Amino acid sequence: MVENFNESWEGFILLGFSKWPHLEVVLFVVILIFYLITLTGNLFIIILSYLDSHLHTPMYFFLSNLSALDLCYTTSSVPQLLSNLWGPEKTISYVGCMLQLYFVLALGTTECVLLVVMSFDRYAAVCKPLHYSVLMNPHFCHLLAAASWVSGFTTSALHSSFTFWVPLCGHRKVDHFFCEVPALLRLSCFDIHANELTLMVMSAIFVVIPLILILSSYGAIICTVLRMQSTARLQKVFGTCGAHLTVVSLFFIPIMCIYLQPPTENSQDQAKFISLFYTVVTPSLNPLIYTLRNKDIRGAVRRLTGCEREQ
Repeated sequence: MVENFNESWEGFILLGFSKWPHLEVVLFVVILIFYLITLTGNLFIIILSYLDSHLHTPMYFFLSNLSALDLCYTTSSVPQLLSNLWGPEKTISYVGCMLQLYFVLALGTTECVLLVVMSFDRYAAVCKPLHYSVLMNPHFCHLLAAASWVSGFTTSALHSSFTFWVPLCGHRKVDHFFCEVPALLRLSCFDIHANELTLMVMSAIFVVIPLILILSSYGAIICTVLRMQSTARLQKVFGTCGAHLTVVSLFFIPIMCIYLQPPTENSQDQAKFISLFYTVVTPSLNPLIYTLRNKDIRGAVRRLTGCEREQ
């Protein structure tokens, strides 16, 4: 164990997309553009939700938390990826790899839980409108948000510690563009069945169960919506709930493709591009999905820029 620790302390080599050197420059440019969009779009939502009092509602409070999560989640892996794509060095220190694994797991798990909380908020707004202000009071909203963050970071502390306890026997080449559990477990020369079982259980708890809860919430929402007679309210419900369901699909489907499918000969190469989608593309799309055709956001922008007063 000590020998393994001393050897792995030298750091790891992230192979990333080195199989396709002709793609690295193109990937660098594309990923940098998406990263800048992610930073700009999510910061825009956070600042706008803070400055405009009309957006001080549970929905935009949770949306601000999601934007903060996306900012942190992308930043935990993309700068390292851009550095590796740009230069010949594709290394990451042992401590850097530990921290990256911890934060990627923590933020990813937190987002799974937060999306459940956001679906409950939509359920309460649509199915329990008369009790909504009582159910989703500020204290309860802060409690739900805190529980999402704490559950993610606590779970990650346990899971990442369990992963780095596995002897790596001097293997340093990680066949991925960031430090993640399946790729690190492949470096081990010991029995990893316990780790694989843990990974399956964690995936079930924080991927499958949240997805079931989200779909159950929207099943109840659909039943309520079908009984509505107001066309305007119907369109508003479909607008807000449709945006949330799109975000849920963009986040959960790629994760299930990686963590819940059996490994195949080409699965690792596929996993890299799927991971690239949910770590780079999805966080940049979330602000667009929530702000396009959103009257609340457009109204907030007009109020802050003074256009509404001029009209």
